[in-house]
Amino acid sequence: MTNALGAAILAALLGSIPFGLLLTRAAGMGDIRAIGSGNIGATNVLRTGSRKLAAATLLLDALKGTVAVLVARWLFGPEWAPLAALAAVLGHCFPPWLGFRGGKGVATALGVMLGLSWPVFVVSALFWLLAAKLSRISSVGALAAMAVAPLAALAFADGRTALALLAVAAIVFWRHHENIARLRAGTEPRIGAGK
Repeated sequence: MTNALGAAILAALLGSIPFGLLLTRAAGMGDIRAIGSGNIGATNVLRTGSRKLAAATLLLDALKGTVAVLVARWLFGPEWAPLAALAAVLGHCFPPWLGFRGGKGVATALGVMLGLSWPVFVVSALFWLLAAKLSRISSVGALAAMAVAPLAALAFADGRTALALLAVAAIVFWRHHENIARLRAGTEPRIGAGK
């Protein structure tokens, strides 16, 4: 139980680092939460007009997920890596220092997949890119990646990883409830079309 708690707390703390907010503030752009959707993730950072900052946010949000899984595995044992993956995504989505209002979890989810099983990451990332390219809608790519992740984990990892990624997918889908409503209404913006 001690190892489980340690892995969860460490991963949640790493996941809660708000890189989008930190990077935009460091660049003199103010509070990213006052721009666009108010989200701290890479998609909203892109609305500042800085592709470099958005790419850096995407990379760092993914990397913190990977690091959370790898460090938890090293410190507490491989059996707790899936729990750490879930905790890292929860930390990103609900950071306590931002009033539990964080990002939507996609980049961090992909990062934890890389830490858990690189084949699962590759499959999910390919689905993300393919779905986003075909639909030209960012949220479609993200949701496709999350939907396929538990199935990929069953094929390339194990049941515990698949369960953790199923929970991660549920969180990401829930965080995208507004996007899903817009998709149903046909009003979700396409990539490059602004908000």
